[in-house]
Amino acid sequence: MPANGSHPLKLQFGLINHEGRYLTAEAFGFKVNASAPSLKKKQIWTLEQDSQDTQVIYLRSHLGRYLASDKDGKVTCEADGHNSDCRFVIVAQSDGRWALQSEQHLRFFGGSRDYLSCFAQVITDAELWALHLALHPQANMLSVARKRYARLSIEDGEITMDLNIPWGVAALLTLTYLDGKYCLKTCDSRFLSNDGKLLTQSGRTTAYTLELKCGKLAFKDCEGKYLSPMGPTGTLRSGRCSKPGKDELFDLEESHPQVVLIAANGRYVSIRTGVSLAANQEDETDTETFQMEIDKETRKCTFRTSQGNYWALVAHGSIDSTATEVSANTMFAVEWLGQKAALKANNGKYICTKKNGQILAVSDSVGKDSLIHPLMFILRFDTASKFLMILVMYFHYFTHIFSGEDEQLTLKLINRPMLILRGSNGFICHHRNSNTLDASRSIYDIFTLEFGNGAYHIKGVDGRFWYVNNAGLVCSDGDVPEDFSLELLEHGRLAIRAKNGKYLRGDQGGTLKGDGLSLSSSALWEY
Repeated sequence: MPANGSHPLKLQFGLINHEGRYLTAEAFGFKVNASAPSLKKKQIWTLEQDSQDTQVIYLRSHLGRYLASDKDGKVTCEADGHNSDCRFVIVAQSDGRWALQSEQHLRFFGGSRDYLSCFAQVITDAELWALHLALHPQANMLSVARKRYARLSIEDGEITMDLNIPWGVAALLTLTYLDGKYCLKTCDSRFLSNDGKLLTQSGRTTAYTLELKCGKLAFKDCEGKYLSPMGPTGTLRSGRCSKPGKDELFDLEESHPQVVLIAANGRYVSIRTGVSLAANQEDETDTETFQMEIDKETRKCTFRTSQGNYWALVAHGSIDSTATEVSANTMFAVEWLGQKAALKANNGKYICTKKNGQILAVSDSVGKDSLIHPLMFILRFDTASKFLMILVMYFHYFTHIFSGEDEQLTLKLINRPMLILRGSNGFICHHRNSNTLDASRSIYDIFTLEFGNGAYHIKGVDGRFWYVNNAGLVCSDGDVPEDFSLELLEHGRLAIRAKNGKYLRGDQGGTLKGDGLSLSSSALWEY
């Protein structure tokens, strides 16, 4: 079984009724309605399967309460645990919509606006719900049957399912939602057609109905056939099956950030010449690429190689890449220093780069490594002829202290050339009527992330750049790039710092601003 350091994403989605309105869980009175025109926090539901009967599901609201129906068809969402009234069965339709049947009372759930009930004995249009995934749209895709991940094969112009570990930007897929259908978009902005070809424009053959079977996803094309991996490399295209079997089932997994690290000597940190880390390479390959996996509790991170091993602290402060399991010695604390970062190992020492490129965790603080103070050597010298040697040592010592660079690394994020950002109130999107950006939309825009000289530039579809104006608003019509820095702070979330040193945040009105003085939930972005 491939091990990517992550688990299949929890299925979170919105349910759209026959009037195009979303099922909503209100905080007041734990009531439900179907009145919302778009998918936001109150419209997100999490699917939980019964541990004994996989056909039975529970629907949990954003408040942590469960949808339930009594014998009279009254629908509520206040149960704080699984009970018999919360048990539903999905009755899938040919068009991909769901009918939700109460397992206890054998009635179907439906209605409109404030008039919802679970009392219908037969399925009509009013009892059908379309599925709109609420996951972040960028993910890695795993074939359940082959136990391999998808990647873009640029040379063949197709998506193949042949990766043991989803590595590099080629393994990143973006699910785009339009009118109840989904498209699979590659990192070079092409769409998967049902014949396996990649097209520059979406259309009928690139649109798929999403279906759920045993907690896994299936993609049904416009002709009623399902995507599956075909041939020795697992080329992804529609097969002949009109019913999804194991070959047609997929998991979506979170895409961890993958980075290259540039040391103070201008070289890339690498394992190309062995298992020990050294900053001694001038180009980026898989041996210079590492996956950051941030622990949800401690916010410390592990660095994983393309072979699946972890960095680990070993004897005398050395760092090698032989660990196969996460432990205290594979965890590193990251301190962000503007456009650079410092890493502290489990021994309490900072990683630093030696003159020969060797990477060691031996520095007590950023800017000071384990050099022994020259005064310690005075006792060893008893003649004036050695005075010059002491002066040389002092020069080296103080130059090293005040440069403060040997402990500083530049982390370059490489697997997000297409950037989609979602905050606590919604996605970042261009404002309809101005050059500013909304941070509370139910739909998203895709931005381009460019890296240069330790900084990032963010560009819209029109080729214009983000910048922060004098009023603190983030604008998207810049003719020249403005520097931003990224801080990968939490599991699945980052912060963006503008050149004024302040964080980008979404205000209460949904406007993106570059005036955050400290980190808060409004300044953290799912990416």
